[in-house]
Amino acid sequence: MQTTIRSAITFEGVGLHSGAPARLTIRPAGADHGIWFKRTDVLLGDTMIPALWDAVETSPLCTLIVNQVGVSVSTVEHVMAALAGCGIHNALIEIDGPEAPILDGSSAPFVRGILARGVRRLAQPVRAIEILTPIETRTAHGWARLSPNDPRGASGLTMDFEIDFADAAIGAQKKRLNLANGTFVRELCNSRTFCRAADVDAMRAAGKALGGTYENAVVVDGDRVLSPGGLRHADEAVRHKMLDALGDLALAGAPILGHYQGYKAGHAMTNALLREVFANIDAFRIVTCDAPMAARLPGAGVNAEEIPAVA
Repeated sequence: MQTTIRSAITFEGVGLHSGAPARLTIRPAGADHGIWFKRTDVLLGDTMIPALWDAVETSPLCTLIVNQVGVSVSTVEHVMAALAGCGIHNALIEIDGPEAPILDGSSAPFVRGILARGVRRLAQPVRAIEILTPIETRTAHGWARLSPNDPRGASGLTMDFEIDFADAAIGAQKKRLNLANGTFVRELCNSRTFCRAADVDAMRAAGKALGGTYENAVVVDGDRVLSPGGLRHADEAVRHKMLDALGDLALAGAPILGHYQGYKAGHAMTNALLREVFANIDAFRIVTCDAPMAARLPGAGVNAEEIPAVA
C-alpha cells in the first residue's frame, strides 16, 4: 500500500550553499499525491514545485527543482532520500526559502523525524517503475547506469557505487547494497556530505557553501579528516554518494525496480540517466506492486531503532 507520514514534522537550520535560515515542514498527503514542495515565503503566483526528474535544472553541487514560473528549491536530495528510504510515497513539504536546511549534512535527522511521527498506510497500491533494458549516461569523468534486475536475485532496488579521490582520507571506495527492507536507514542515512579543504575557500569565493561548517560536512585534507569526531564510517564518502543517488532517483516519481550503478557519478549525471530512461518508452514499465514486491521496497518495515547510533 502507498504511505504518508502520520503527522507533520518541522526541521530548522541553514542552507548549505546560501547560509540562509530555513524552516521545512513535512506534512501528510493523500494517495497518489506524490511528493511536492511548497514555498511558503512566495506570496503570489504558483508556489508548488513537483519533486520530479523533469523539474530539475542543472546545478553543480546539489539538486535544484524549479516549477514552470521559476519558483525553486535547492538541495532537496537529502530529504528526498529520507522519504524514499523510509518508504514515504506521498507528502507535502512546506519551506520558507529557496534552499532546504543542511542539518548535520546527512539524511539521519529527517529519517529520525519521519519515523518518530510514524508511517500511515493508505488504501491505494504502490506503483513502481520496472527497468526493462539497460540505460546508461556518460561524461568524460564517470558514468551511471540503470539495468534490469537479475531474475535469479533481488527484485527491488540494488545499487553499486564507486568513487576515486586523490585525497588519501577518501581514496578509492566502492560499495554494493540491496536497498530493501530498511537498508538505507541502517547503512546510509547518517553518512554526511564531504569536501576537500582546498575547495572550501574557492566555493565560498563563488558564493557557495556559505552555510557549511566542520559540523555539517566531512572536510578532508590529504590523509587527514578535519571534522571533529572523524568519520562515522571508514567508507562514509561512498555511502553518502549512494544516499545522494537514492534521493535523486526518488525524483522518478515512484520507486525504481532495477540495478543502479554509478562510477564517479553525481546529481547531474543521475538526472541525465532518468531523462534517458523516460525518453525510451521501451526501457521501463509501470507495475502495480503486490504485497511481496512492496515488502522489498526501500523503507518497508523500518523503525527508529535501526538508525545508527553515531548519527
